[in-house]
Amino acid sequence: MQGNLYNLAFERSILSSIVFEPSQFDELSVTLRQDDFYLPAHQDIFKAMTLLLQKDQPIDEEFIKKELLKMKKFDETVMLEILSANPISNTKAYVNEIKDKSLKRHLLTLTTEIKRVAVEEEYTSAEVIDIVEKKLYEITQDNQTSDFKDSPKMTFDTMEYIKEMKARGNSVLVGVDTGYHELNKMTTGFGKGDLVIIAARPAMGKTSFILNTVNSLILQGKGVAFFSLEMPAEQLMLRLLSIQTSIPLQKLRVGDMNDDQWSSLNGAIDKMNFAKLFVDDQGSININQLRSKLRKLKNQHPEIEIAVIDYLQIMQGVGSQDRHLQVSEISRGLKMLARELSMPIVALSQLNRGLESRNDKRPMLSDIRESGSIEQDADIILFVYRDDVYLYKEEKEREKAAKAEGKEFNPTYIEKEEEDAEIIIGKQRNGPTGHVKLIFQKKLTRFIDNPGFSKGIETVYENVDTRSANINVGNDTISMPPL
Repeated sequence: MQGNLYNLAFERSILSSIVFEPSQFDELSVTLRQDDFYLPAHQDIFKAMTLLLQKDQPIDEEFIKKELLKMKKFDETVMLEILSANPISNTKAYVNEIKDKSLKRHLLTLTTEIKRVAVEEEYTSAEVIDIVEKKLYEITQDNQTSDFKDSPKMTFDTMEYIKEMKARGNSVLVGVDTGYHELNKMTTGFGKGDLVIIAARPAMGKTSFILNTVNSLILQGKGVAFFSLEMPAEQLMLRLLSIQTSIPLQKLRVGDMNDDQWSSLNGAIDKMNFAKLFVDDQGSININQLRSKLRKLKNQHPEIEIAVIDYLQIMQGVGSQDRHLQVSEISRGLKMLARELSMPIVALSQLNRGLESRNDKRPMLSDIRESGSIEQDADIILFVYRDDVYLYKEEKEREKAAKAEGKEFNPTYIEKEEEDAEIIIGKQRNGPTGHVKLIFQKKLTRFIDNPGFSKGIETVYENVDTRSANINVGNDTISMPPL
């Protein structure tokens, strides 16, 4: 049985091959991990090799010995066994064998963990399933990590990140593309592990806003998971097709199109047939079910780069606790899941009705329903605001009042096909807060960049005083951390 769990000869051969041909360690270090080796002494040697690679020092017998002596882990007998082992040319087959046995050991450990959480701990069955699924996902994704990262590991990873950013040519986009140029400038994109909240009052267009982001990503060949708790998948597809084809949504709904529009629609359908978009439109789902579904989907489709939940307040909690405790559990669960899957999770959220009694109806953090836990867990909070929604509403109320009093009504508000819109960055853990101006095309339910705002932003950034924490853009103020 033990032979199924490790092969010391294979481990020695791999380590020997690295010593005799250090150039291949660069590639092998991407695949192999320290705990893939069964023998602790082999783990120590592999760790020493990794440290030498990070320091850009030779990976040879003398330097390995020197590093092991520093760690007080040098075993001369084991070292001699490795040096006397025959180097191999087909390292891939040996690596696959070592990885396979490592996976079996992790699965064996998981069986012990299942027994502990199911029998010895006071967990509910739903909690046990969630723990097991998380552990299994980590094993299958090769995400086994030590409890702590030491300084050499952190500095190496940080330098690799800086080099990657430099190789991009100082691009403003670091995370997942938001689909909006100016918002990318302000946020550098949605980062891996970020929980992003997009909040608004009803009819402001928060679903339309995120669908523009989704459309941009799938046209780039990126994968998107969408949990639609409010509308069926077919309605989401209609909106995406309207965005892509510039055919008014109402015309798509009733099939009222001319020949050119039908041709454009068929072209968009052909593109969407190859889109990596996965929609779950089950109307009711709790945080445990969502975690389970997203882990499985991500495991099957690693190309998925972002998950969207529309919307957070419809999600169910687990158990019968108060609603604010359920929302707290949901928001914390989404944040931990984003970290676990190393991808941004975007959750749409409703705002309290109370803001409508204010003169300035632009949202604030305190307007989010059950705002405490959401505000704490979120990395980025965006508010969608369109002043025309309130202007139109006020016009209709005046008209209704005039008719009730038998007076003549003279309209003052003129509906526009394109309205000004604002994306208010209420919170950003790693960047500035402020406003981004967009344009909302009503018939297409589409948000687009505002060209005039782009020019204003660029002018300000060219002349910013690095000692100042605030930047003025027109009538807006963007809060910046001191540089």
